[in-house]
Amino acid sequence: MPRFAANLTRLFTEMPMDERFDAAARAGFTGVEILFPYDIPADHLSRLALAAGLEIVLINTPPPNWSGGPRGFAAIPGQEQRFRDNFDRTLRFAQVLHARQIHIMSGAADGAEARATFTENLAWAVKRAPHASLNIKVINRDYMPGYFLSDFDLAAEIIAEIGAPNLGLQFDSYHAQVLSGDALGLWRKHAGIIRHIQIAGFPGRHEPNNGAFNFTAFFAELDQSGYRGWVSGEYDPEHLTENGLGWLPRG
Repeated sequence: MPRFAANLTRLFTEMPMDERFDAAARAGFTGVEILFPYDIPADHLSRLALAAGLEIVLINTPPPNWSGGPRGFAAIPGQEQRFRDNFDRTLRFAQVLHARQIHIMSGAADGAEARATFTENLAWAVKRAPHASLNIKVINRDYMPGYFLSDFDLAAEIIAEIGAPNLGLQFDSYHAQVLSGDALGLWRKHAGIIRHIQIAGFPGRHEPNNGAFNFTAFFAELDQSGYRGWVSGEYDPEHLTENGLGWLPRG
């Protein structure tokens, strides 16, 4: 069975962040991810995870002013220095948190110049952090308007072009289902470059219960394929988080 992580930015939000680690551990998760941990001292988060017996498995590159600001800068021409300064900030947090995986967000951009900027920044980042597992993630544009990386084939093309062992794909079942209507098919097509998986129900991005996408079958296929990464619940609970965890395999 895969290793399961809770996204503490979305799950257990009915309680303060300091209490979410213990809640995740009690629910049966062994890892957590935090999308943007930068408003809380990294050593404090690290102590909370250690006390709960959890591994912090992933953080995102930090777009400032997330409530109303850009969704990353990696593909935005003219923002190269901003991206790189933020990336170094991420590395400092990741080191304290012992989080090896970093999701690099492209931001909203389009066209050949944006692609070139994204590729150049990624090529810089993989050399800057050879010890880290860097991920790029496809996000549909209905959910995040104008987001550059909105195509799985483009993501695979860029990863192949850079050809770095520490760059891979972050697979989100919700976005895959929105974009293709066949998230399982996209998983099978790109499994060889997928480093991290996030799951959510469709169409509402709530609990990942079986429906349009059969998660029970998906978990079994992950076992059969030899997948060794994490599977993270990254969804918006319809009610209290703990009341909707029937999807999480136990034991």
